[in-house]
Amino acid sequence: MREFHEIFQIAAERKGGANAFEALLSKPLSSDELAQIPEDRWLATITKCIFQSGFNWKVIENKWDGFEVAFDGFDIGRCAFMDDEKLDHLLTDKSIVRNGMKIATVRDNAAFLLELRKEGGVAKVLGGWPSADYIGLLDLLKTRGSRLGAATGQYAMRFMGRDSFVLSRDVTARLIAEGVIDKPASSKTSMRAVQAAFNEWMEQSGRSLTEISRTLAMSV
Repeated sequence: MREFHEIFQIAAERKGGANAFEALLSKPLSSDELAQIPEDRWLATITKCIFQSGFNWKVIENKWDGFEVAFDGFDIGRCAFMDDEKLDHLLTDKSIVRNGMKIATVRDNAAFLLELRKEGGVAKVLGGWPSADYIGLLDLLKTRGSRLGAATGQYAMRFMGRDSFVLSRDVTARLIAEGVIDKPASSKTSMRAVQAAFNEWMEQSGRSLTEISRTLAMSV
């Protein structure tokens, strides 16, 4: 496995030099910044990622105002206690994408976020989860959330601005090239190997998971 500065150099050469490449790297929000994000925005982003999964992202973007109205601004209390009559109505609402299973995740994930209040709140639990155990957070999303496994949970955390890696095709290709994994990570063993590699690169570089993930992606 190469050291991070070597992979950074590969990416920089592909993107016009170190200064040009550095400008392409975004940093995650701080814990304090994440703490200022209301619960409804966490639910909204989670929901958007679920609906975008396996679907044309532009369609979801174009309909998003309709989603905001249909789901009461993603107020987690109102969404968590939606009754079946409300769900049935949403199945006929042309202002949103009428996928019954995905619509039901709004209620389920609102209930999940309500549960997190007992643990300090969504911003503390999801936003404050240690980056060195990011796979633990992904496992939490998969087991306690609804349809938040694999890439969906990863993208939701990235779009919220929290420190994260996304195992995209290009990131996976770099991890395979570095001998971290031999195929796309899906098992707990392979995910632990991915986390260990990111932790080592964080220690070497002082950079975030987000910056390292973007560097890996742009090195391919």
